[in-house]
Amino acid sequence: MKRTIKKVAVLGSGIMGSRIACHFANIGLEVLLLDIVPKELIADEQSKGLSLESKAVRNRIVNASLETAVKSNPSPVYSKKVVNLISTGNFEDNMKDIASCDWVIEVVIERLDIKQQVYDQVEKYRKTGTLITSNTSGIPIHLMAEGRSDDFKAHFCGTHFFNPPRYLRLLEIIPTPDTKPEVVDFLLHYGDKFLGKATVLCKDTPAFIANRVGVYSIMALLHLVEKMDLTVEEVDKFTGPALGRPKSATFRTSDVVGLDTMINVANGLFNNLPNDKAHDLFQLPEYVKKMAENKWLGDKTQQGFYKKIKNADGASEILALDLKTLEYKPQQKIKSATLEATKPIEKLRERMTVFAKGTDKAGEFFRTSFYGLFEYVSDRIPEISDELYRIDDAMRAGFGWELGPFEVWDALGVKETVEAMKSYGNEAARWVHEMLAGGNESFYKVENGVRKYYDIPSKTYKPIPGTDAFIILDNIRPTNTVWKNSGTTLTDLGDGILNLEFHTKMNTIGGEVLQGINKAIDIAEKDYRGLVIGNDGANFSAGANVGMIFMMAVEQDWDELNMAVKMFQNTSMRIRYSSIPVVVAPFNLCLGGGCEFSLHADHVQLSAETYMGLVEFGVGLIPGGGGSKEFALRASDEFKEGQIDQMVLRDRFLTIGMAKVSTSAEEAFELGYLQKDKYSITMNRSRLIADAKEKALELAEAGYVKPVPRKDIRVLGKQGLGIVYAGANSMYAGHYISEHDKKISEKLGWVLCGGDLSQPTFVTEKYLLDLEREAFMSLVGERKTLERIQSIVTKGKPLRN
Repeated sequence: MKRTIKKVAVLGSGIMGSRIACHFANIGLEVLLLDIVPKELIADEQSKGLSLESKAVRNRIVNASLETAVKSNPSPVYSKKVVNLISTGNFEDNMKDIASCDWVIEVVIERLDIKQQVYDQVEKYRKTGTLITSNTSGIPIHLMAEGRSDDFKAHFCGTHFFNPPRYLRLLEIIPTPDTKPEVVDFLLHYGDKFLGKATVLCKDTPAFIANRVGVYSIMALLHLVEKMDLTVEEVDKFTGPALGRPKSATFRTSDVVGLDTMINVANGLFNNLPNDKAHDLFQLPEYVKKMAENKWLGDKTQQGFYKKIKNADGASEILALDLKTLEYKPQQKIKSATLEATKPIEKLRERMTVFAKGTDKAGEFFRTSFYGLFEYVSDRIPEISDELYRIDDAMRAGFGWELGPFEVWDALGVKETVEAMKSYGNEAARWVHEMLAGGNESFYKVENGVRKYYDIPSKTYKPIPGTDAFIILDNIRPTNTVWKNSGTTLTDLGDGILNLEFHTKMNTIGGEVLQGINKAIDIAEKDYRGLVIGNDGANFSAGANVGMIFMMAVEQDWDELNMAVKMFQNTSMRIRYSSIPVVVAPFNLCLGGGCEFSLHADHVQLSAETYMGLVEFGVGLIPGGGGSKEFALRASDEFKEGQIDQMVLRDRFLTIGMAKVSTSAEEAFELGYLQKDKYSITMNRSRLIADAKEKALELAEAGYVKPVPRKDIRVLGKQGLGIVYAGANSMYAGHYISEHDKKISEKLGWVLCGGDLSQPTFVTEKYLLDLEREAFMSLVGERKTLERIQSIVTKGKPLRN
C-alpha cells in the first residue's frame, strides 16, 4: 500500500507534544495540535470579559504550550516560518478535524485511563487506514490497543520520540501483535528518511530498549558512587567526552532532564521487573531519595547535583553536591593518570583500551561499570531485542553515546573481556560464549565495505538492515582509497564519484587540506565524473587553522602568509570552476573556511542540523578565503530595479559583521549562505554522503558545464562606503563597538563596495579577491587581532611583547 503523509494530528501539547508538532512542521507537513479545554478563567481573561465559551479561552492551553515551545532554547523549529504550518484547537471542538489527517499521534499524560478516553474520541473521527500511534515511554502498547476496532489495532503502534525531538535522533517503533507489518515497515522508513531519526524496532517490554539499558546504566552508577566513594565531579569527568558521551555527562544531564524523570522510570522498572537479575539496582539510593524529598530535581528547581550561586564578588559560580553530606561545595578539579593518558588519543576505540587498563580510580570505575553493563545487555537478548545492533543503535541515538555497549565490547576484545569480567563477578550471557566457541570473536565485522552484525539464531554474520542506503566512509576507506595525505583521504564512492574527507583536529583547514582539495579535483577531472567533499566526523569543519595564521603573523612572515591566503582563495575558486561538479556536504559546525567552500560549491547537500557562518569578524579579521568576495557577488545578484541597493548591502554586511551562525540548514538559506536551487537538505545525517553522491551524479548526467568566471559584479563604491562608514562611526560613538571593531567594519565595507570607486561599477571576481586579501593582510598584523587569535590558540594567556 502506498502511503503519503500530508497532515499530522498531535493530541496533547505538553513539552513533548508541542515539540513533536514543531518537528513535523520542520519537514513541511501541516500539523493539527490539540489539547484539553480549560475548566476556569484566569485573571487576564476575566478582565477582558471573556467566557469559558470564548475560542481564545478554549484554546488557551494549547496556544500557550506552543508559544512556550517556540520560544525555548534550543529552538524546536528550523525556522520561525514553519510555525505557520501548525494550527491549534481543543479536544472538544476540533477532534472531528482529525478526519483530514494521515497520522494521529497521541502524546497525553501517562495514564492508561486518560489515553483510552482519547482513543474513544479518535475512533469516532479517524478515517479508515489512518496511522494512530502513541508516544508513551512506559505504558505497554498492547494494553492501549485493547477494546479498539480491528482497523485501529492494525494501524496502531508505539512511536517513542526522545526529548528534545528535534535534536535527539532516536525513534523507537513498538508494534503490537495486531499491527500490520507494512505499517511497521512504513514507520521505520519514514522516521529514518523524512524525520531524520535512527528508527529502532523494539519489543513491547518495560521502558523498551534505550531507557531500559540507559536507566540501568545510570542506576548502577548511582549505587557505584557509594561503593567507590566517588564525587559528582569525578563521575562527570569519567563519563563525559573522554568516554564518547555528551559533555553534560551523567549528573549534569540529570539536572537538565530532571531527577524526577529518572526516578519515575527507575521506579517503573523496579515495580514491573521483579525477575530482572538487576532488580535491586533499580531501587533508589538513600541520597537520591533525600534529594527528591528536598525537591533538588535539577534546573527546574534551581538545584540538583549542581547549584548555581552568586559568590562574594558577585560572579556566578556553580557548586557541586557532596553526596555524603548533601551540602554544596566549590567544584574540585579532577586529576587522573588514566584520563591524561587518553587525551592524545583521538580514536575512541583506542581510548577504551586505555581506560580498561587504567590502574587508578578512573580505570577501576570503567571496568566495574562496563563489565556490569556488558552482562546486562547480553542478558537482555532476546527479551528486549532479537538483534544486538538495535541496542547499540538505541543507545547512540537516544543517550548520545558515541559507541553502543556491544561496540565498546568489541573495542576491548570480546574474548579477553569475557574472562576479565569474571574477576568482577560478571558473567556474559550463554550466547556470547557460544559465539566465541564457534570461532566468531566480534559482534561486528566489515566485509567488502559492508558492516555486518552477529546474528544469534543463525550463528552467522548478516548485513545490518537499512544501511544499504548509507555510505559509511569507515567501512569503504580500507579498500577504496584513491589518494591521501596527512590531513585528507580521497575515496572512490563508485559510479565515477569521489569523496574527499578531512582528518585534522575539528577538521580545520590548513595546507594539507588545501592540497587535498586541489589534488582531488585534479584526479576527478582526469578519471572521474564528480567530487563530494564530506566526512563522517563530529563536524564538517571549524574553519581555518588560526594557530597557523597566528604563528606566521607573530614571525612576521608576511610573504608566506599572503601566499597561504591566496592559496585558500584559489582553492575556493577551484571548487567553483572545476570541469566536474563539486558537491559539498556540511553538517553540524560549518564555520569560516568550511562555509567559504560551501559558498563556492556547485551544490550544497547539507544536514538539517548545520550551523553555518562566516565568523572571522570575531577574531578581528574578515573572511579571506573568498567569502567576502562571494557576499559582494551575491549582493550584486540581489540588486533589482527599484530596490534600494544599500539595503541589500546592509543585510550582507551585517551577516558577516555580526558573525551570524545559522541554527539550522533552513536558517543558513535565510542568512544568505545558501542559494535557491543550489542546495538540498538531508534530514538523516547518516544518508548525507549517499545523498551528496546522488546529487553529483545528477549534475554529471545532466551534462555539467564548467561555469564562466564572473565579470559582471555590480559594486557601489563610494555610494556604499558612505553608508558603511557612517554606520561604523555611529556605533563607535555610541560605545557599542571598539575602535578596532570600527576598523574591521571599514575593511569589510571596502571589499563589499569594491573600494572607493566614484560610482557603481561592474568588476571581476579577481578584482574583489585582491581587495579581500589586501584587507585580510592589513588586519592580521594588528595587535588587537593577534591578541584575539592568541586567546583562542593559547586559551587566554597574554600576548608577549
